[in-house]
Amino acid sequence: MYQVDAFTTKLFRGNPAAVVVLDSWLPDGVMQSIAAENNLAETAYVIPGTDPTPLRWFTPTFEIDLCGHATLATAHVLFRHHFPEAERLAFQTKSGILTVTRAGETLSMDFPSRPGTPVSVNDALVGALGGAKPREALQARDLLAVFESEEDVRNLKPDFRRVAQLEAMAVIASAPGEKADFVSRFFAPKAGIDEDPVTGSSHCTLIPYWAGRLGKKTFRALQISPRGGELHCELRGDRVIIGGSAVEYLKGEIEVDV
Repeated sequence: MYQVDAFTTKLFRGNPAAVVVLDSWLPDGVMQSIAAENNLAETAYVIPGTDPTPLRWFTPTFEIDLCGHATLATAHVLFRHHFPEAERLAFQTKSGILTVTRAGETLSMDFPSRPGTPVSVNDALVGALGGAKPREALQARDLLAVFESEEDVRNLKPDFRRVAQLEAMAVIASAPGEKADFVSRFFAPKAGIDEDPVTGSSHCTLIPYWAGRLGKKTFRALQISPRGGELHCELRGDRVIIGGSAVEYLKGEIEVDV
């Protein structure tokens, strides 16, 4: 197992993910227990040796359909320790084939675009966000709440119990950035993560939204959680490119009886 800080060039920043390299799948219950034991936002399981490479992601509470930072972390591990000459990796996942290419220290993921559908800003959402009212809301897998300013997003104090009761896997809060095209935060108590430090998959919804609003296709994005992270984003039709760097923190072995 490796632990990697994703979407950062500095250790102890970005979003930590565990990457467990397997010869074959463990029982789902064991993989879920390892993810809970790790107590990180995501634990990725990968079986190198075939193309595309099988990849799955688990939060501390359930298996998830798409994860950006753990994919970035997995690609970092495979490029560094398994395929040092490769420039492109393909993964078979619950969200189809996902590819990662590298240029120097930057890894770029090709993910599906998931634009949101406008929905009403209701009392349940405002209450979940601690009384803060967004200017608009859009529903995809996650519920996107758009605010007027970066300060509005920084100052949010969500009621995580109420967030978990909303009809969405998670809530994304976003606004125009002061030093970036846009900023965001990501709240996912339903997945066992009150606030995720840096969330690649949320940008599948953020990128098409900001492309439409700003009239451009390439962006620099910041996730303004306490750890913080930087993402380089691009809209390409029905796909999004999400790029960043990663830093390896530790490696070790897991001993389980199965």
